[in-house]
Amino acid sequence: MAREKIRIKKIDNITARQVTFSKRRRGIFKKADELSVLCDADVALIIFSSTGKLFEFSSSRMRDILGRYSLHASNINKMMDPPSLNLQLENCNLSRLSKEVDDKTKQLRKLRGEDLEGLNLEELRRLEKLLETGLTRVSEKKGECVMSHISSLEKRGSELVDENRRLREKLVTLERGRMMAFREAVETESATTNVSSYDSTGVTLEEDLSDTSLKLGLPSSE
Repeated sequence: MAREKIRIKKIDNITARQVTFSKRRRGIFKKADELSVLCDADVALIIFSSTGKLFEFSSSRMRDILGRYSLHASNINKMMDPPSLNLQLENCNLSRLSKEVDDKTKQLRKLRGEDLEGLNLEELRRLEKLLETGLTRVSEKKGECVMSHISSLEKRGSELVDENRRLREKLVTLERGRMMAFREAVETESATTNVSSYDSTGVTLEEDLSDTSLKLGLPSSE
């Protein structure tokens, strides 16, 4: 004959409730001890009776087990906490930037003439107009660069002309100085030669020789 199941409900009789509490408590502690030994597990039980009395069981130090429980519960709470507002904003910005990069990459590939499959006529016309606008701007920028380069070359050419003129003037000045120095040297040499042909009395050597011949009664060379 099967054993009738006991309906689980609060025992109204205080004495019967206390007896049942004592029996079941000892049975739970016994089962906890067996579980700890059989499975090499750390087990801790804390029971407060209806009168507020504390009963406890632990397979090792209760304080150590409670410390491990507190640490584990704290880690679980951190994992379950919703992300902070800053983290949510960062994730949102990251998603937005990733989408923008993806869109710009696709647009760049289309501008290169790639991945054009699937575009309808209107999209192709918009792409063509965009390319024409870009080409016009590139041509304008190229013209500006060319004109700027030409202006720079013209300015450099003008500077070279001025520098060439200054060098010519400097060369002419040096040539004139050299010619004047040469003339002064020639005039100085000529003056020295003329002075050496006179004696101290201011008479030339030829006149002096002629006078001496007359005094000696020698025939004149004339």
